[in-house]
Amino acid sequence: MLAVVAPGQGSQVPGFLTPWLELPNFEDRMKWLGTVAGIDLIAHGTTSDEDTIRDTAVAQPLIVSAGMVSLLSLFPHPGEAYAKVGIGAGHSVGEITAAAAANVISAEQAMVLVRERGNAMAAASAVTPTGMSAVLGGDREEVIAKLAQHGLTAANENGAGQIVAAGTLEQLAALEADPPAGARVRPLSVAGAFHTKHMAPAVGILAQHAKAISTHDARSRILSNADGTVVQDGREVLKRLVTQVSNPVRWDLCMQTMLDLGVTGLIELPPAGTLVGLAKRAMPGVECVSLKTPDDMPAALDLIARHGTETAVTDSPTWRLVVAPFKGIIEFNVSEEPGTVLDGKTKVATIRTLRDEYEVEAPHGGTIVEWLVTDGDPVNPGQPLLRLHPKAGS
Repeated sequence: MLAVVAPGQGSQVPGFLTPWLELPNFEDRMKWLGTVAGIDLIAHGTTSDEDTIRDTAVAQPLIVSAGMVSLLSLFPHPGEAYAKVGIGAGHSVGEITAAAAANVISAEQAMVLVRERGNAMAAASAVTPTGMSAVLGGDREEVIAKLAQHGLTAANENGAGQIVAAGTLEQLAALEADPPAGARVRPLSVAGAFHTKHMAPAVGILAQHAKAISTHDARSRILSNADGTVVQDGREVLKRLVTQVSNPVRWDLCMQTMLDLGVTGLIELPPAGTLVGLAKRAMPGVECVSLKTPDDMPAALDLIARHGTETAVTDSPTWRLVVAPFKGIIEFNVSEEPGTVLDGKTKVATIRTLRDEYEVEAPHGGTIVEWLVTDGDPVNPGQPLLRLHPKAGS
């Protein structure tokens, strides 16, 4: 089974994009995505210095766009990727790359989302001077306890003996002076304490933007940074992209899920190297390729040929729509709260006209995902009203 993974912030290095621009259509696609994001991705990927591309508002669109466009070089037709890639995953902002690769959101939606994510996280980082440091080695429980002692958060648990601490610069300096037993502390080139409470302001901003983003269910398995579980429902993927900004990344659990599901080959999209380095230590026996430059393409294509398998995404629906049978004013008969469980043939609403009223039924039942109208709205025949997760077997 083949996994394709996308790196997160901190993987970028000056000039990493330069050799990729020699590939057909690569530069044109990057320019288009740069137009969507409102920044010069070509300049930032080729001539901008380290301090410039460390800026969260620059780094995140640059990383996501490079991953998406390089994937098109591996799989010029998306259908080929869906038939070969068994699992997709991304570390931190790389989850947006993975979501676009699995057709949950479009490339343009991904760029708007990552632009706003980068801007919101940069603004949150400016409130208090914060940062992140890798803690290499040591016993996991002792490392976690030492971080708590200094008021730090284990923002990334990356496996292979690597935990990333995040917090204020003063807290990180204290950790460096007083490291856990048997561990080394290495400051990271990032602009803030990502995946901690310091990013809470960014979550609210992204949640507002997410309301306007349409989604599709994933065309391949996607692993969530929150807990390493497989997520297929498009709205759930988007929800997790939003909340993950202020929650820790459990890449260790993502790698374990890959092993549990039988991954035998892994490709890391550019700017590559970090995730393959972790996989080589935590996923013994899994063959890995880092797409650092186009010179790595032949090895990646060979890996695809030998490890690619038809995706095993279920054909069962991940949600059902209840639509309006008549024109009129809708009145809800059940709770508006997501998560409410409905039995089969539940009367979910009433549509009233000047002379009559009609009951709207959810014939299969299920769990409320979201109402697509507001109580008291005028509705038309065929208009989607309510989205439900189906009951098992329904």
